[in-house]
Formats: sequence, structure tokens, C-alpha cells
Amino acid sequence: MKNVKAILVMIMMITSIVTYSQDFTVKGKITNYEDGSLLRGATISLKGQNKATVSNQRGEYSLSMSNENSILVFSYSGKVTQEILVGTKRTIDVVLKNTSTPESKVVIVEDAEEVEYSVISPGKILSKAANKSYNQSPQMGYNDYYEEAIPHNTEEYDVINENIFLDPINNPLSTFSIDVDAASYSNMRRMINNGQLPQKDVVRIEEMINYFDYDYPNPTGEDPFSITTEVSQAPWNSKHKLVHIGLQGKMIDYENLQASNLVFLIDVSGSMSENNKLPLLISSMKLLVNELGAKDRVAIVVYAGAAGLVLPSTPAYEKEKIIAALDRLKAGGSTAGGAGIKLAYEVAMQNLIKNGNNRVILATDGDFNVGASSTSDMVRLIEDKRDQGIFLTITGFGMGNYKDGRMEQISNAGNGNYFYIDNINEAKKVFVTEMRATLFTIAKDVKIQVEFNPKNVSAYRLIGYENRMLKSEDFNDDKKDAGELGAGHTVTALYEIIPVGVESEFSKDIDPLKYQIGSIYDTKASSKDLLTIKFRYKKPDGEISKLITKVLEDHNTSFDLSSDNFRFSAAVASFGMILRDSEFKGSSNYESVIEMASDSKGKDKEGYRSEFIKLVEACSLMDNEGMSTR
Repeated sequence: MKNVKAILVMIMMITSIVTYSQDFTVKGKITNYEDGSLLRGATISLKGQNKATVSNQRGEYSLSMSNENSILVFSYSGKVTQEILVGTKRTIDVVLKNTSTPESKVVIVEDAEEVEYSVISPGKILSKAANKSYNQSPQMGYNDYYEEAIPHNTEEYDVINENIFLDPINNPLSTFSIDVDAASYSNMRRMINNGQLPQKDVVRIEEMINYFDYDYPNPTGEDPFSITTEVSQAPWNSKHKLVHIGLQGKMIDYENLQASNLVFLIDVSGSMSENNKLPLLISSMKLLVNELGAKDRVAIVVYAGAAGLVLPSTPAYEKEKIIAALDRLKAGGSTAGGAGIKLAYEVAMQNLIKNGNNRVILATDGDFNVGASSTSDMVRLIEDKRDQGIFLTITGFGMGNYKDGRMEQISNAGNGNYFYIDNINEAKKVFVTEMRATLFTIAKDVKIQVEFNPKNVSAYRLIGYENRMLKSEDFNDDKKDAGELGAGHTVTALYEIIPVGVESEFSKDIDPLKYQIGSIYDTKASSKDLLTIKFRYKKPDGEISKLITKVLEDHNTSFDLSSDNFRFSAAVASFGMILRDSEFKGSSNYESVIEMASDSKGKDKEGYRSEFIKLVEACSLMDNEGMSTR
């Protein structure tokens, strides 16, 4: 009998252990103590663990865990945080009270080990560095706009109207700013890896093409970049031509880099609480800090309901102090993006390094809702700051409420670049592998203008760059802002051309011109000239641009004999047109893209091109199985 009892006890113990180790779910509601309303956007996290969720619009939450000794932390902007031991409870309803402090508090001290800040509600924004404060009237809080994170997607993308074919008689010039941003590609990759075909306006083809480096020759003259041109058949329409224009930025001496004055401007608002936002952001910044040299300096500005300096400009050799400041960042509150940008630029100006690399690095999901919050307001703010000799890098994080269109416009308005960090490997690419291209500008306001020879070109179309188009007169206007080129970076642009004599559905018939003289057809250019390309750029600290001119002839090179650069960029463009369901995609299909990319993959040291091929394969599977959720 004793043996039976012993066995029963052992079974009960084993059952208890198994049950204890299994995952279980705790759920409940979050209620506002003051008026009994349900709170949406409250953060529920496991203390000491990297796991959290937010309450939905009905105040409901659910969170899975495996340990009954876990402690749940309930927090909300302007409310007293509560901590509750889970134990055997599977439903935990919480009532959150207002804090006694009516406004945000930002405590700024010189010793980074003692830096402390708390963001409670919109209020006074203190800038010790600038010895001034900005008064800000309370506006909509985080709970007023945050919707249920997973079912309700509030991501925003600007509509892209694709460039169309133009005839060179009426439109002889095509003018645009270079674009080295790569945010669209990594954002698109995030969606595909999540089993979703991206909606068409997520896809900016020029950013997909420029995500990859190309094997262009290094510059040898006094100009900071080399120019490579090539023309062959368009693989999606063999009767059309494809023109490839490539720039290769000059490498800089890695051992003698200019000192960097960096200001990390970090969004710590409530919308940044998810694991793929603030935690990933902090890990990304740590990678960058580990790459900095002894001469470099880092300051950290945060913003939520208020903006504050949590780390004064600190020598990069004090890495432990910088990393400790990053580790203390917590998310909560609404989003005073405009105030944060103002403070970050003030801190950068106060620590300006003459002839150095002065840069603000903004890290956010782009969801500004307090202060200067509209896209136009933010654009004007950045435009006012770009002439101060301080460059801007924008890094986007997260999903569900990501504001891509807003961040791209802000990036275009300033001197800088824009990336989307979807995982730690992308952070390594931006801040480690390509750090010099990301942070060190070698040419600014780089513009390209192409004049087409009507003897050989019936119509032309720039592929992508829709948001970078300029007026013809902007090319010679040195006051007109354009894109920046980083050290060692490549820039690639493609034109699709309909040759004279080729019938095409995209060629538009127009009546003969009455007042144009016949010499418009009797150009002095060589009959072999396809086009003339002009480039303008300024030195990073210059205000006067320099002109470079290059003529391209068509030597009827077949697509199979074109370079790997040409064929791989064509494969990426073709894939982009498929994703956009472009009217110009011609015969493009997943199989042809995979074949082109595989044949032109080249060395692929970092594996980015191999990853691209896998993304195309994944899209092919989703399309074929009818899994598209665009």
C-alpha cells in the first residue's frame, strides 16, 4: 500500500512539474480608475523578460507565459505602474490610477550613470544643453490614437504614380536627384518573410536596386565618384533598350577618418514598446557604438510626451557609459517628434566638430502626434536645419503603425539617408558593414540630367525615382536640394528606351509640330549618340556645384553579353515591377527574375543577392498558392 501511495505521489509531482512547464495564457481588462473607461494602448510586460503586449481598443489583453512565478507589469502614460504576481490566476483585471504629477519630468544631469527621466504626459520640454524650454500644450495622448496592434494595421505609404514613357521632342530632358535610401527593400523583405506580398506603394524600385552594391571602378580623378554607363536589351521587352547608369563613391581612409559628432535621437513613446521597435533599436545602436573611434562623440536625446537629453556628448571610448544609457531607455507616452528634432540639432550644434562628421541619427516608427507633427511641419523643420552643416540619418523600426511616407519625405528634405531596420542583420549592414557609406558623406546635392537624342530615341522612361524627380531648371539651381552620396557607396539608375522605328503600345502619336524648326531633328550629335548625361554635385561643405558630362552610344550589346551589374539590376527592377503589378512589366515573371539574378549573382560576399533570390522564390510560392494578402 505504501508503494502505491509513493507511486501516486510521484505521479502527482511529475504532473505538477509538466503542468508548471507548459505555456499558459493570462488575460484581462485594463480600466481607468478616474472614469471607469477601458484603456487601450496600455503596456503589459513580463518583468525581467523581453516579452510584452498592449491592450486593444476594448481594454483587453492576453499574454502567454510558462512560469507562475512571473510578475506582470501594467503601465500606461500618466498612470501609476502596477506589478502583480501571476500565481494560479489566469484572469487579471487591473485598474490604473493617475499619477500625482501633472506634467512630464525630464531630469538631466552631467553624470550619465545617474541619468534619469520619466515621461508621464505632454508638458514642458526641458533642454539643459540649450538652457531653454519649450512650452507645449497637452494634445492627444498615446491611448487616443493607438489601435489594436495586430488586427488593425495603420501603416502609411505615399501613393506612387509610376513614371511613364515620354517622347524626347516634347520632353528632351529628364532630371532627378540621386537616392541612396534602402528602406523600401528591407521593409518589403519584412513583409515577405511574414508571409505577405507587399502592397504596391511599399515598393520603391530605385531603393530596391540601390540596396545592393555593384562592381563599379573606383574613381581615379579629382571627382569623388566614378561614372559607369551601359546599354543593352530590356529583358522584359527585347524590342526596347535598357540604359544602366552607375556611380561609385570614393573610399575614404579608414585609419584617418574625420571625427564624428553623433546625436542619437530616439523615440521612446508608447508606440515603440514592441520587441521589433525599441529593443531592436537599442541593439542596433550598440552595434554602431562599438564601431566608433576614440575621437568620436555620442549624445542621446529622447522624446515621447517630452524631449530630453539623457546623455550629454560623451567620448566614444567611454562605451560602457553610452551603452548603459541605452539600456535604461523605456517606452511610454505620446510622441513629441518636432521637439525632439529641435533639441537634437541644438545638441549637435553645441558640439559641432569643424570639418568633422556631424550627424543626427533619428530612430523611430514615424508616428509623431504631439507638437510639430504633420508631415509638412516636419519637412519644413528639417529644411531649416539642413544648412547648419549637420547631416541626418533616419532609421525606421516596427510594423502595424509604421509611417513610411512621412519618414521618406523628412529624409528627402534633409541632407541624409533613410533605412528600415527589420532585424539585427540589417542593423549590422547599415551600422557595421556599410558604416562609412551610411555616416560619411563625400558629395551632396547630387543631381542627374539626361538629354535624349531624338534621332535614336522614340520614347524613354526612368524606372523608379518618382519621389526624386526635379524640374529641368532645378539642375542648375544650386539652392535646390538633392541627394547625398556616402563614402564607397554606389548609386544606380535605369532608363527603359523605345528606339526610333520600333512600334510600341507605349509610344504616343502626336500631330506634327507647327512652330518647331526642322533642325530639332538635325541635331549636331553623332548618329550613334543615344543620350548625354550631366551630373552636378557639391562637396559636403560646399555651396557651388560642379558639372560632369558623359555621352552614351549604343553598340547593340546583347543582354547575355552585358555585365553582371547590368543583369542583376535588371532582375531587381523586373521583380519590383511584378510586385507593383506595373503596366510596364512586359514579360517579367518570377522564373525569369530568379534566372537573371542567379546568373549575375557575382561574388556576393555578404549573401545579400542570394537572399534576394530566396525572396523572389517565396513570392512565387505565395502567388501560386493564392496566399497574397496585399
